[in-house]
Amino acid sequence: MQNKIGFLTVFALVISSQIGSGIFILPISIAPYGIYSLISLVISGAGAVSIALVFATLCTKFPETGGPHIYAKYAFGSTVAFFVGWTYWVISWVSTTALVVVGVGYLTPLFCENIQNMSLILELLLLVIITLVNLKEISTAGYVELLIVVVKVFVLVVIPIAALFLFDKNNFIISEEISSLTIKEILARSTLLTLWCFIGVELATSPAGSVDNPNKIIPKAVVLGTICVAIIYFINSFAIMGLINGNDLVNSRAPYVDAIKIMSSGNWNLVISIIAFIFCIGSLNAWVLSSGQVAFGLAKDKLIPQFFAKKNRYGSPFFGVITSSIGTAILLIFTSNKNFTRQITSIIDFSVISFLFVYLICSLAFLKITIKERNYYKLLIGIISTTFCCWVIRETSVDNLLVSSLFTVSGIPLYLFWYRKSS
Repeated sequence: MQNKIGFLTVFALVISSQIGSGIFILPISIAPYGIYSLISLVISGAGAVSIALVFATLCTKFPETGGPHIYAKYAFGSTVAFFVGWTYWVISWVSTTALVVVGVGYLTPLFCENIQNMSLILELLLLVIITLVNLKEISTAGYVELLIVVVKVFVLVVIPIAALFLFDKNNFIISEEISSLTIKEILARSTLLTLWCFIGVELATSPAGSVDNPNKIIPKAVVLGTICVAIIYFINSFAIMGLINGNDLVNSRAPYVDAIKIMSSGNWNLVISIIAFIFCIGSLNAWVLSSGQVAFGLAKDKLIPQFFAKKNRYGSPFFGVITSSIGTAILLIFTSNKNFTRQITSIIDFSVISFLFVYLICSLAFLKITIKERNYYKLLIGIISTTFCCWVIRETSVDNLLVSSLFTVSGIPLYLFWYRKSS
């Protein structure tokens, strides 16, 4: 590919893939946990950084386009690589679906309420536009990331700094339901909630073959980007929860809009809606870009049919991008619901655990590879990452684990009727 992307674009991709609609929803979710939610943010942030270090090191060893399945292949063979790659590819559609729904949802204040009756049409239209962007050169999609991340960081620094001037520690509350739990249970539950914010930490490794000097650029961009994301989430949650009373925050639908109303007057909710929409576009672009690259990597390794490895005249893996978008469109249609919150919940409820299984396999692959090197620093990172993934999975209900496994199980027909025969 002639057009390569550099450090700033990869750094922007890491930030955009992790900072999307979640930052606008997070204060509502963690409000009942009070000060414990900030501790859980530190825990999930540390876990995300350890996972980032794992992916950064693996990407240095195997700088190939495709992402997680590449590492599973070298450590555990092609069969494990197939199911890791398939799972990761399918759940990337789910993440894309959630971002499309939330993005269109934030447009509601800009129009009349009747927009809800045509939300599905707008969701599909938005998906088509982002897909077309990613059918161009990867550098084009990368420039979009760089522009959007500048807006993100600016807004997520200005609002919390302004909120700190009206900060009140008494606004932190712990709900009656949560107060009856042990500290361990509180931290486990709140960490599960905050972890969704860091999903996407590995995205910059997916287009490794399209990065200029990936051995140097990707590890630096992934680690620094994830640390920046953790700091941004912590500062914003701390500021918003200190500005809005916890009882009000729990019932809020748009905490940043409420925060702006407290700090100033006027129709600032419209501005926040536009900004939130831009955030979703950034993450959406990152997921569509990477899902196409994942399909390309799977095809290149002959894990899925070879037509997914074809590129158009712009160098874009168009079959992978288009197929991913079709999968997302189908999910949009089947999960369409007039109840916005219920629709979002039904989409993202089980995807976090599926991502964690992928992260766990990659962490185990990392350990298997680094044990031979006797590098104790890398072993420590691998142990922390593996332990973190196991702990979060252990705290998940059996029902959620079973439903999450369906993403992996859905690849069995392709494995039996195509992959095994082609092998």
